[in-house]
Amino acid sequence: MASKNLANAKEAKKDEFYTQLADIENELKHYRQHFKGKIVFCNCDDPYESNFFKYFAINFNALGLKKLIATCYDGSPFLGSELLFDFGEETKDDYPKKAYKVEITEVTDINGDGRVDLGDVQYLLKNDKNVLTKLKGSGDFRSVECIELMKEADVVVTNPPFSLFREYVAQLMKYEKKFLIIGNQNAITYKEIFPLIKNNKLWLGYKTGDMAFRVPDYYEARETRYWQDESGQKWRSMGNICWFTNLEHKKRHEELILYAHYNPEYYPKYDNYDAINVDRVSEIPCDYDGVMGVPITFLDKYNPEQFEIVEFRKGADGKDLIYSNLRGGGRLSLTSEYSSVDVDKWINEQSQRYGSEWQEQVCKDSYPATSIPGMIKNKEGLIKGKITYARIIIRKRKHIS
Repeated sequence: MASKNLANAKEAKKDEFYTQLADIENELKHYRQHFKGKIVFCNCDDPYESNFFKYFAINFNALGLKKLIATCYDGSPFLGSELLFDFGEETKDDYPKKAYKVEITEVTDINGDGRVDLGDVQYLLKNDKNVLTKLKGSGDFRSVECIELMKEADVVVTNPPFSLFREYVAQLMKYEKKFLIIGNQNAITYKEIFPLIKNNKLWLGYKTGDMAFRVPDYYEARETRYWQDESGQKWRSMGNICWFTNLEHKKRHEELILYAHYNPEYYPKYDNYDAINVDRVSEIPCDYDGVMGVPITFLDKYNPEQFEIVEFRKGADGKDLIYSNLRGGGRLSLTSEYSSVDVDKWINEQSQRYGSEWQEQVCKDSYPATSIPGMIKNKEGLIKGKITYARIIIRKRKHIS
């Protein structure tokens, strides 16, 4: 029975991927201004193994942090490596059975070597009983203890379990936290995640694409994207990794330069939507102002001041409507046959017809045309009767040349 339980536990944790310090440093350098005077919480990060904890501990003073909190769940697969703690009556062998909390408010040159580095953090953790304490529960990010710590924090930074990504993001949104987290690109297409992107509550960070992760010993070998280094440590890599955040960064506001020109033969229209299909982000036409279906990789280049994500809806008369955050002004509107109708004229007509409540009335008389508003997915998009890949529905904002 014990072996069966262990096997089940391992199977449930097959999404344990431990991030390299270099990848963390390369991403976090773009957000330094967001951390001064802040409390940072790493709630999926055992200090024995987490490079997120290591990064913030080493850079505690450079970032001007107010406090660093890290929690781990009980039963971490990595036994102590660089940071070894001692609770007196317990031994290293007891460690995997415990859930811990680390709280750091100051990092100084404790060991007297003339600099503040990881050695000072190690010394602090080994010798200050108030810094590292046992949690009462399991250390799961959904536990009451960890939620209370999240409420205290200003920014959450970690690599959460991929299998619990939806639930993890929902918790961040519930408690209105700033965050920077790692996830799989496929999460973009989740019905729980994409609306947050569409409504500018979540966006991609700097790095997307290939990333290598350290994995536990019980992970089985694979034919591709798997290897062991000279020490025997197992590694996995994935080519579809993204950073997800709601922290502003420069890349998000860079204009995408468009070179391609519209050709109706090269850009076919969907059978069931008034929109053209674009197969590559580099092929978005510079001279087409209508609605386009673009690959999900577009989000790596998405500038909300240059483009808007729109939503197909059907009116009571069965005609297509396009639902959007009009021109970034915060007004929700429905525009009928946008590519051939002047928006301001259409809005004026609806205002005269319905009065000041025209938006609510038009929305009431319509319904979503796709299962995930703003996205064409699976069988929803047909071109000459054939199913297309998942596409994000966009159009250029008029004030961008």
